[in-house]
Amino acid sequence: MFDLSHDLESIDDAEEVEELAMTSLAKLVFVDTHSRSTQNGATESESDKALSLAFENLFHMPFDIIETYGSTLGTLDISYNKFSRNLQFLAEFDNVTSLNLDHNNIDSYTIFPPLPKLQLLWLNHNKIEDLYPFVKNLRASVPNLRYLCMMGNKAAPSYLNGGSFYEYLQSRLFVISWFPHLVHLDDRAVTPEQRLEAKRLFKRPLFDQIAETTQVPECLKHLHNKMSSILSKPALPVRSKVPKGSNFII
Repeated sequence: MFDLSHDLESIDDAEEVEELAMTSLAKLVFVDTHSRSTQNGATESESDKALSLAFENLFHMPFDIIETYGSTLGTLDISYNKFSRNLQFLAEFDNVTSLNLDHNNIDSYTIFPPLPKLQLLWLNHNKIEDLYPFVKNLRASVPNLRYLCMMGNKAAPSYLNGGSFYEYLQSRLFVISWFPHLVHLDDRAVTPEQRLEAKRLFKRPLFDQIAETTQVPECLKHLHNKMSSILSKPALPVRSKVPKGSNFII
């Protein structure tokens, strides 16, 4: 008879599930404690770790969590909490590329700290009632966003909150016009046709168009944002003026 014990141990080692270490906060807090090995034997950076603080009834981020995990995380889930305009702690999570803020109290005037590495943001079922100035401020904080979901907010009309097709389309194109790198918005991918339509309906100032393709000094960006907030406020098309026969592309 063959001795299979050694083979079985090798299989168990190969299929070992990543251990999850609980923090002292609650049993729903998990952190990946192991670096993953790549094909060439190197290990991935610590920013590949993920932390979940969902369903913790948090109003603010505990300092020990920031101190312990701040710069080591790539994915942060703080859904089903009570965060609102107090998001400056996110600046400490400077390597985060994926952030889940579903079911919080984020509103139209919530401002995110600069998160240049953030690519995926979930904001479903918050309290965002107006796209402006929220989208403008969000773009300034997360300019490289690729995936955004805001379903269940009043500012994002859809079948979830009784919004009409035209309201849905207008808000969708408005958001697309602000994020040049966005590839997926809400429940579907962003198409080239939608981007062209967004540019046609919501023309960005010349400075913004240049900034999308050229490195602009931060001092000039700050000055431009200050002047823009004082002098202008882009608006969505008036609902009553949208002709029913408009050839919008979805």
